[in-house]
Amino acid sequence: MASIIEHTPPYYVGYFVGSLSKNSVNRALALALIRLAPSELEFTEIVIKELPLYNRDLDGHFPQEAIEFKASIARQDALLFVTPEYNRSIPGALKNAIDWASRPYGENVIARKATAVIGASPGAIGTAVAQQGLRSILSFLNAPQMNSPEAYISARPGLITPEGEVTNAGTEDFLRAYMVAFYEYIERVLTVVPSPARG
Repeated sequence: MASIIEHTPPYYVGYFVGSLSKNSVNRALALALIRLAPSELEFTEIVIKELPLYNRDLDGHFPQEAIEFKASIARQDALLFVTPEYNRSIPGALKNAIDWASRPYGENVIARKATAVIGASPGAIGTAVAQQGLRSILSFLNAPQMNSPEAYISARPGLITPEGEVTNAGTEDFLRAYMVAFYEYIERVLTVVPSPARG
């Protein structure tokens, strides 16, 4: 049984980028969030592109990619999901990753970790429907969620550079405040629901 300890900063945050595209606006958004986050947060991308399709027949003998994937999540104090919206839902690659993370039954590594959901889209609703679907999944997986502030980014061309520079001062201020709120939320969750000792 894993020992339970009280954590102090830095807090380790694993982040997921739902899009597999190299030029994804959500990858640029993730870089912007890291740039604007409090220094007490340390980020690691949880890479999803190497995972095969989840198949319950493999529950007794996970492929090495899935074993390493789950281990990388287990080492985090919190998880940040940065996702586009595909056909009014989250991308298949992200759903596949979450399925691997939560299986087999009883070995869900997302449970009890502080989570936040954000996304960018060229459309006016800025991934609102996809985020609602993702929040439903995270609720089922027993992951505490930061419910406010919500963040639906309408990403017009040039708003965020590929390097994560935000070109609009108001958007930059909002994203900085979002990450400060996430930092404070992580602290609250770790106070109430201490996470297992980092492996």
